[in-house]
Amino acid sequence: MNETDVAVVGGGLAGLSAALQAARLGRRCTVFTGPTPGGLLVGIESIQGLPGHPDGIAGYDLGPMTQEAAMDAGVECITADADKLGREGAQWIVSSAEGSVKSGAVIVACGGHLRTLGIPGEDRLFGKGVSHCASCDAPLLRNRPVAVVGGGDAACQEALTLAAHASEVHLLVRGSALRAQKFWRDRVAAQRKIAVRYGVTVGEVVGDSAVTAVRLAGGQQVPVDALFVYAGLVPNTAFLAATVQLDAGGFIGVDAAMRASAPGLLGAGYARAGGSGQAAGAAADGIAAAFSAHQYLESGRWPAPAASSNL
Repeated sequence: MNETDVAVVGGGLAGLSAALQAARLGRRCTVFTGPTPGGLLVGIESIQGLPGHPDGIAGYDLGPMTQEAAMDAGVECITADADKLGREGAQWIVSSAEGSVKSGAVIVACGGHLRTLGIPGEDRLFGKGVSHCASCDAPLLRNRPVAVVGGGDAACQEALTLAAHASEVHLLVRGSALRAQKFWRDRVAAQRKIAVRYGVTVGEVVGDSAVTAVRLAGGQQVPVDALFVYAGLVPNTAFLAATVQLDAGGFIGVDAAMRASAPGLLGAGYARAGGSGQAAGAAADGIAAAFSAHQYLESGRWPAPAASSNL
């Protein structure tokens, strides 16, 4: 079993930023990136709000760039998902299908996965019109009608990506307003191809060998050739439940320094409670977690959680 100072679980922006910072602090660091460095970001056409990128940057560029920077700093990458976390004395053991690592500190930045609707036709027609990646599939839908489910940043951003190709985009919102940042709301409002429909719920995806329509809960059928689902995320923390204190939503409780309940354990990015859900926030979380891990390894002390923590 290999030994390291800091093990990082997750290859998204939070995890890779944590690994890069830990290496710059002189720590041996191993990161479990999973098969796709960058995580969900690789499917985003333009990530906004990152300093140094005023016009945004594609996720499929940012993920590999950040991983390359981490590896140049000396980080070891394991291209498998961590599937178990345990303790052996004062050390942590992180396991995966490609081997295990023993470390003094662990930063859990395992991100999340897209929530499904759980409706008839969704699973059967996945890859046949049902999709989670507008940047992947939008060019295949030129001059064809599509629908997007969701009202947050991701749904608005993907609707805008689709509008550059599709004939029309139905943005289907369960609530009475968009939850996205004003930045995205304004752009959706300015895009004439996007029709926002509020207070609607999709009840079924219609089609035999491919999507032909979506049926709303009230029975109305909307003819579309594709459905893109952005109805929120679920944290990838199920494998931690036996060893890590999680809140009701499955998120890791941390304090302001990203420290979790157990000594040497930290959370960052979407997997931690109270996160911003933004790329810039994920990177900041990772950096903060790396500094806290470094301080813990230097002192051997784990301060008591602050009263205002999410633990």
